This record gives sequence, C-alpha cells and structure tokens, in this order.
Amino acid sequence: MKAPKYLVGSVEEALSYGANALMVYTGAPQNTRRSPIEKLQVEKAQALMMEHGIPMERMIVHAPYLINLANAAKKEVSDLATSFLESEVQRTHEIGAKYIVVHPGSFTTTDLDTGLNQVIAQLNSLKDIPDGIMILLETMAGKGSEVGYDFAQLAYIIDHLDLKEHFGVCLDTCHINDAGYDLNDFDVILDEFDQTVGLDRLRVVHLNDSKNEKGARKDRHANIGLGTIGFEALYNVASNPRIEHVVKILETPYINKKAPYAIEIDMLQNKQFDSSRLLALEQ
Repeated sequence: MKAPKYLVGSVEEALSYGANALMVYTGAPQNTRRSPIEKLQVEKAQALMMEHGIPMERMIVHAPYLINLANAAKKEVSDLATSFLESEVQRTHEIGAKYIVVHPGSFTTTDLDTGLNQVIAQLNSLKDIPDGIMILLETMAGKGSEVGYDFAQLAYIIDHLDLKEHFGVCLDTCHINDAGYDLNDFDVILDEFDQTVGLDRLRVVHLNDSKNEKGARKDRHANIGLGTIGFEALYNVASNPRIEHVVKILETPYINKKAPYAIEIDMLQNKQFDSSRLLALEQ
C-alpha cells in the first residue's frame, strides 16, 4: 500500500493479476510510521472491491514484522508488541477488513515454554478487539527461536486466551514444509490441524513453495512449482474442498523485479504448470 493511491492502488494491483483476494500492510512492515486512516482512500477501495464482487473479508491485513509477542527478555520489546498490535488491530477495523495476520514471534534468550506463555500474556493484555475482528497466528518454520512452528503450540496458545472467538490461524505452506509437515498429503495435515487447533480456526492460507527440503526450518519462499513442495501438492492445497472457503494468498518472490502473481494464479486456476512462463520473467 503506497502513496498516493494507498489502499485503492493495492486493490487495483490485485485485480490486475486476476486475483480475488489481497493482503496489505497498513504501513511499512519494518517500522512504526503510519499515515492517518483518512489518507488511505478506504471508501474508494471498498467501492472497487464491491464493484468486482470481492467481499472485504478477502482483504487480509498483515501485522508488521517488528512485533515480537514471544519476547519475554526485554520489556521494551514486549510493550511495543502489545501497543503496536493494538493500533494495527484498530486500523484493520477502520479500513473494513476482518483478519489481521501476526507472527507469534521468537523467544530469543529464554526458552520455548517461556515464549509461548509470553505470547499468551501479550494477547490477553490487548485492551480492545473490535467485534468481527480476528487475529490470526501464522504457522512458522521454526527458524532460530521462533515459536508457533507446530500445530500443538498454536493450540496451546489459543486454549489459554481469554477471548478465543477473536483468534484463529493463518497456515503458510512454505513454513509448515520447513517445519517438517509433508504437504504431499494435505488431508493428513488438515486432520492433524483439526484435532489440535480446530479446522474452524483456519481462516487464511499463505500459498508458497519452498527453497528448502522438508524439515529444514529455514523459511525461504519459492515461486509456485519452482521449489521443493512442487506444483501438484500446492494445487491440491488450493483446490482442497475442505478449505474451499478459506482465503488463499500468494507470498512468492518477485522474479527479476517482476511480479509473478498473474502467471501463478492462472496456472493454479487451470491446473497447468509451465515453468517456462515464470522463468521467462528472468529475461
């Protein structure tokens, strides 16, 4: 979302790819500087979404990367995580979106249990979550001291939250592959997710290939079909009838500074993988 078009420009860009969903940041993901909501052209963006038959539930907000809910080692980091997430939740509500995705964070110099309990404490300290808003904890790859790379960890967090109705999960295919889940049988993954977290809490899927082998715990995204997961497995995720209603978002890398999304969307819609179409962007 960039000036001068802000939210309208984001919707226009998504439409240019043939997308029926999009993910936005309410400001730069690396810092706390934010433009006032009245500058973001919210009403025009909402009208454009409506004109193309896309409900606002399909505009997903991603929280900034600098929010670290699992850090119990530094109070200033914890305080920033809570206050900034509260602000981002309010901004999500004000632009008319429903879902905000947040990384659970890293425990840094403490340990996994401390990190998980810190996430719980931070989320329970949020003062005001507007009606209809859900905060989605993203599945992580387990890089470094990340928490949330195992479904049981996410279930533990959600089970200990006071306002459970306001929390769900965003499943990232690259992340769970790198965490050790086998995407060649996605129904087995969904069964495990349902038994631990509950399938009703899965609201968004980040559909990405991975540059790493299963279980590498590294988190390096690849373009659809050009990674170790492969096109067929990712198509089966995108088309699985059990999550037909779940919003799917591509977070694949640009190729030679060119967006690959129109090609990836077309290949997924038509179940026809052609690596040359993506590799041609390198020219």
